[in-house]
Amino acid sequence: MILIFKLKEKRGVKYYIIEEFLETGLVEHAFTTKVGGVSKGEYKSLNLGLHVDDNKEDVLENRRRICEILNSDYYNLVAGEQLHNDLIKVVSRDDQGRGAVNYKAAISNTDALITNQKGVLLTSSYADCTPILLLDPVQEVVGLAHAGWRGTVKKIVQKTILKMKEVYGTKSSDLLVGLGPAIGECCYQVDGKVIKKLANYFNNWENFVTEDGYNRWKLNLAKVNQAQLQEIGVGVENITDSGFCTSCQEQLFFSYRRDNGKTGRMASLIKLK
Repeated sequence: MILIFKLKEKRGVKYYIIEEFLETGLVEHAFTTKVGGVSKGEYKSLNLGLHVDDNKEDVLENRRRICEILNSDYYNLVAGEQLHNDLIKVVSRDDQGRGAVNYKAAISNTDALITNQKGVLLTSSYADCTPILLLDPVQEVVGLAHAGWRGTVKKIVQKTILKMKEVYGTKSSDLLVGLGPAIGECCYQVDGKVIKKLANYFNNWENFVTEDGYNRWKLNLAKVNQAQLQEIGVGVENITDSGFCTSCQEQLFFSYRRDNGKTGRMASLIKLK
């Protein structure tokens, strides 16, 4: 199976879906762009992050728009606090609404969410970090992970899948995995501090970087995440990287690095029907 990202537009909102996820008939899902919202200035237009200095009512309208497309109520979505850690939350219907209209109500210190309960919309926000969606079509389980360089070197996506195995009996070989738009190796220069952390977790760290001057490297986050997925038995044919660099494609994506930190957030979203 070759997983394919497809750009969709509905009521002016542009977002990506994975066709194979859609074809299972089990889920609603999306990786958003920055197109189709009401935010202004640096956050124009589909900013979905409540933790940036945008007008709250504009963010909630943006959330309403994408959630409506996914046949969900925005005030019921579930979000984590996202502190670039490797902690995972098993989500139930009781968690609906956490982080939906108030950032402080998000699930604390959590960068990955999993559930097998239908109708529960999991979300994460990002603006260069790698958003990852997970679908187990056999056990009917979904998950997502937010993987910046810190979460990636801590193997958050691998740990998320191991938690899915522990709680729901997921088999790695059954999983479909999508790596959404993120900063690409073309634009992601890191220093020795990051490389030292990478080397602590990966003996083959040199496979994921290219030298870019003294004490500087270009890091390929997608490749690091793909390697850890394959390490625990996810078939390469069931993994896809969108191939889109958030920093390069200014017309479609927010980028924290490109925009010097003053920018909006896209979202990844998934729920079982």
